[in-house]
Amino acid sequence: MQNILRHIPKTDKLLKALQRELESNFNLNLAKKLILEFLENYRQDLLQGGEILEFQACVQCIIKQYHSLTQKSLKPLVNATGIVVHTNLGRSVFSPSILQEIYPILTRYNNLEYNEEKGCRSERYVHLKGLFKALLGAEDVLVVNNNAAAVFLIFNTFAKGKEVVVSRGELIEIGGSFRIPKVMSDSGAILHEIGTTNKTHLKDYKEAINENTAMLFKAHKSNYAMSGFVKEVEFGEIVELAKMQNLIDYYDLGSGYFGLSGFEKSLKKFEPALEEIAKLNPSLVSFSGDKLLGGAQAGIIFGKKALIDELKKNQLLRMLRVDKFTIAALEATLNAYLEGKTDKIPTCHLLLKDKAELKQEAEALARLIPQDFAPEVIPTKSYSGGGAMPSHYLDSFGVAIEAKSLTPLGLDEEQLEKSLRSFGIIARLENCALILDVRTLLAGDKERIAEALKNLAHLKHKN
Repeated sequence: MQNILRHIPKTDKLLKALQRELESNFNLNLAKKLILEFLENYRQDLLQGGEILEFQACVQCIIKQYHSLTQKSLKPLVNATGIVVHTNLGRSVFSPSILQEIYPILTRYNNLEYNEEKGCRSERYVHLKGLFKALLGAEDVLVVNNNAAAVFLIFNTFAKGKEVVVSRGELIEIGGSFRIPKVMSDSGAILHEIGTTNKTHLKDYKEAINENTAMLFKAHKSNYAMSGFVKEVEFGEIVELAKMQNLIDYYDLGSGYFGLSGFEKSLKKFEPALEEIAKLNPSLVSFSGDKLLGGAQAGIIFGKKALIDELKKNQLLRMLRVDKFTIAALEATLNAYLEGKTDKIPTCHLLLKDKAELKQEAEALARLIPQDFAPEVIPTKSYSGGGAMPSHYLDSFGVAIEAKSLTPLGLDEEQLEKSLRSFGIIARLENCALILDVRTLLAGDKERIAEALKNLAHLKHKN
């Protein structure tokens, strides 16, 4: 056994080797920690009959672990999927102009919770209140860290131990197993479901109201749509009924967008605009900041001031509140809407691209791609993503690389998709072809795709 363990290198020898290899990036404390962990694992492996490693192999094992810890895990990717608000790829992106606008705020002390005129403490939500009043006529606004938090906070504040009336057809589950019934139960609210899966009438709401009813609730049907023999109650009818019965009406809108941005032409049939909902004078509405709005991750609540004041008194708010980055980014995004400068919001720009522009972009990309891949410009389908318009697609264009064109390179479409992922390019597979949808490409992405494919072609020819 001692003969086996003599193959374990000395700590100081490894430390010197790491210092030589890493040079200016060398961190003594981290190196010591990783060496000790490696030696212990190596020792156990040898005692169990493991392979004896050369000294340099030991050094490289430790260096690999060192790099995995010190290199940033979060990295920019190319979204060639055609899904604009792609949850797995970070949802909405920020434009350089928005980031430049908020840079001075984030790099210096600021008045996040300070009233300069009175010289006393203020609250962080005041920076957004005026904007929402101008855009929607809202009495007040509150922002928490995401829309799920907004839903939980509202239920917990106004319906703990009381009933919330909701249609069976709106008992949603979205990504990450977020389920309305479970959230309601955890918040302390009591679910009172009405209607059937496919049909709910206003009379169902009326008949459900009793002395323990606190709220009439409507949920946006994220990621699914119902068609055929179906009926749902419009939110305006729910608002009127709630007023007559002295109850709170609440709409979890999921994805919220401003009609003034130009979305009304493409989205109005599928998604209610925030302005249209605000005109109904609702009690409370909540939606996400980083979906169709195109801003930072947040759960935005607007509605009656008296109700917003009650939400602010809930101790949960301290755990759910947003930081200066979210406030600053939302303020800049809302200002862009107010000034009609939606070109500063990439989500708006990508969703509103027309077919002629997209075709030109696809043709430009095809010209950059090596002809070894036989790139073909094709019409294709994009999606908004983020739970919006689940049954509706956006006409788009892309570049297809078919499986048959990859045979001379010794590849198939799945291998090509995997290879592109190693270059940080995320595409999609469809009908035995790899599709690069240009709707979701940003500045510099076409060149990055072309460079990756050139490298792949070179490697295949070399082999």
